[in-house]
Amino acid sequence: MTPKYIFVAGGVMSGVGKGVSCASIGKILQSKGYKVTAIKIDPYINVDAGTMNPTEHGEVFVTDDGDETDQDIGNYERFLDQDILSTNYMTTGRVYLSVIQRERNLEYGGKCVEVVPHVPQEVINRIKKASELAKSDFTIIEIGGTVGEYQNILFLEAARMMRTETPNDVIVILVSYLPIPSKIGEMKTKPTQTAVRALNSTGIFPDFILCRAEVPLDEVRKEKLATFCNIPKGNAISAPDVDTIYEIPLNFEKDELGNRILEKFGLKDKGKDLKDWEKLVEVIKASKEKVNIGIVGKYFATGNFTLSDSYISVIEAIKHAAWANNRQPVLCWINSEEYEKDPAKLAELKKYDGIIVPGGFGMRGIEGKIQAIKYCRENNIPYLGLCYGMQLATIEFARHVAGLENANTPEVDENTPYPVVHTMEDQIEKIKTKKMGGTMRLGAYPCVLNKDSVSYKAYGQKEISERHRHRYEFNNQYRKLLEEKGLRIAGTSPDNNLVEIIEVPNHKFFVATQFHPEFKSRPLKPHPLFKEFIKAAIS
Repeated sequence: MTPKYIFVAGGVMSGVGKGVSCASIGKILQSKGYKVTAIKIDPYINVDAGTMNPTEHGEVFVTDDGDETDQDIGNYERFLDQDILSTNYMTTGRVYLSVIQRERNLEYGGKCVEVVPHVPQEVINRIKKASELAKSDFTIIEIGGTVGEYQNILFLEAARMMRTETPNDVIVILVSYLPIPSKIGEMKTKPTQTAVRALNSTGIFPDFILCRAEVPLDEVRKEKLATFCNIPKGNAISAPDVDTIYEIPLNFEKDELGNRILEKFGLKDKGKDLKDWEKLVEVIKASKEKVNIGIVGKYFATGNFTLSDSYISVIEAIKHAAWANNRQPVLCWINSEEYEKDPAKLAELKKYDGIIVPGGFGMRGIEGKIQAIKYCRENNIPYLGLCYGMQLATIEFARHVAGLENANTPEVDENTPYPVVHTMEDQIEKIKTKKMGGTMRLGAYPCVLNKDSVSYKAYGQKEISERHRHRYEFNNQYRKLLEEKGLRIAGTSPDNNLVEIIEVPNHKFFVATQFHPEFKSRPLKPHPLFKEFIKAAIS
C-alpha cells in the first residue's frame, strides 16, 4: 500500500490533548494490523526542545539517538511501544536552519528561495523521510499550537500541499474543545465551529473532529458539528475527560474511529485487537491499594498553577510500575526550598512510601534536596535518584558519610574543595564558549552492572542500555574513598570510566542513576528499576 498520512491540529486552546490523541490513534491503527509512526512539529524557533523552559513547555524527552524533543515523543513511544528517533521531530527553527543551509550550499539551483513553497516543502520532505525510514503504513503528524496562530501556518500549508498532491492518501483531524460554562450548563459547539473556520481559511477541511469535553458528546452536539463543520455526524468523535490517558484509545473505539479512518482510506481491518490495552485499563481500575510517592523537585510552579508535565515521563514510569504491582500511585510534589527554610519539615518525608529526586539543573533548592536525600538514607526510606538526583546523592554521601565537608559540584560551587561531581572533559570547552544547544552527553549508552547490586537484580542481565542528558559526572578521583566508606558502584560504562549507578547497601532501596530510566518505561513494559523501587515502597 502507498503510505498514508494523518495530520492532527488543535482548536480553541492549547493543552487539549493532541499528543495523546495522536498516540491513541496510532495505537488503534496498530491494533488493526498496520505499521504506524508518529511525528511532532513544534512551532518554536528553538532548534530543539533542549533550550525550552520546562515549566512552560513541559519536559525534554531524549531519544535513543540523542535528540532533545517535545514530551509528546514520549507519549508516542509509550503507546506505540517503539523507539521514535530524531527524524520524527521538527521545530520551526530546525526547518528554517535546513532551508538556509541548503540555500548556502546552492542546493536550490540558483532559485530565489521563498518562505512558500520552500519552507513547507522542507517540512514535507522531512515527513516523507521519517515515513520511509520507519517503513510505516500510517504516519501521524501532530502540528503543535492552535489553529489560528501565526506560528503554525506554514505547517498547515505543508498539510494542504500534501493533500492537494495526493488527496486519497492524506486526512486531517482537528482536536477541539467544547466548553460547558457552569452558569449555562450546556455544552457549546461555537468555539469549535470558529476553529474549523480558521482551519478552512488555510485551505484545509477536517475529516474528523475529536471533541474534547468534560463529558461524552451527545447526538444534538454531533448534529450541530456535522451541519456547521461540514463533516459526517459519525466523524464527530467523543473525547471526554478520563481518569487515565490509557483509556483514550478504548474511548475512541466506542465511536469506531479506527474503522472510520480505514474506510476513509479505502482500507480494511486486518483483524487484530486491543485486548492487551483493555487488560491494562482493567488492572488500573482494579488497583485500589495506594502507594504514596514524593517527588522532590523545582520545576512545578507556573504562576499560581502546578505544571506536572515538567516530569511527565517520571510520573508515567511510576504509574506503570505501581500498576504492575497492583497499586494505585498517589504522587505528591515536594518543594525542596521549604527544607532550606525549615529543616524540621524533613520529618514529613516519613509519611511517604518512597522518594524520588528527578533530573534538573542549577542551584535553586539544591541544599534542600541534599537534606531530603540524607533523611531518606538515614531513615531507610526507599530512594530513587535520577541524573541530578544521582549527583546530589553522591554529594550527600561524601559530606555526611565520607566526611568531605562542603563537597559539591562545580555546577553549584566552582570553588568547592571536594568536587565529587565534576564537569565532563568534553564539556569544559563547550561551557566556556557557550556552545550549549544539543551538546550535552545525549542518547543511549551501554552500562555494565555489578552482579552484587540491587540494579542487577532488577534488570536480570549484565549489560543494559539507557538514555542520558548531562554535562557533569561522578569524579573518579573520589571513587576509591567513597567505596571504602560504603558506597556501592552498581553500574559503569563498559570501559569502567563513567559511574552510571550508585547504591547504598543494607538499605531498603537506595539507588541513583546518571541516566534517565523513565524514558524507556512503557505501560505494558514497566521499567525494572521503577518496579523494584515500588516493590520496596510497598514493603
